[in-house]
Amino acid sequence: MLGIGKLSAATGVKVPTIRYYEQIGLLQAPARSVGNQRVYDGRALDRLRFIRHARELGFPLEAIRELLSLSDQPGMPCAAADIIAKRQLVSVQGRIARLRLLQDELERMVSQCAHGTVSDCKVIEVLGDHGLCLHGDHGA
Repeated sequence: MLGIGKLSAATGVKVPTIRYYEQIGLLQAPARSVGNQRVYDGRALDRLRFIRHARELGFPLEAIRELLSLSDQPGMPCAAADIIAKRQLVSVQGRIARLRLLQDELERMVSQCAHGTVSDCKVIEVLGDHGLCLHGDHGA
């Protein structure tokens, strides 16, 4: 049995985040000690490690909720988990594509720098007039 501080240290998840995961139902409410402190078992440790790893891979909380629900049913086919992972892959690929466009735009801005004065600065000019960008959508 672990207290919340030791659970935090064992998983790298901050104490307020652990409490938040309890509030939103990703972690079950833990047992309480005689002194009314939270105490966690190995199942909570494994579940929190699962959540942390999923968050590191960028899964949104709702997808993690779905994946946890699936993990609680080990005899079920994994097709639903595959769909969730593919959805996340598409999302990551979209973000990478947008970041590449941002990289291209920033490289173009910097390469056009004539090292003169701010009044002639292409970086300032492009930032001031979105129409000068090669790619119109810089959304993250």
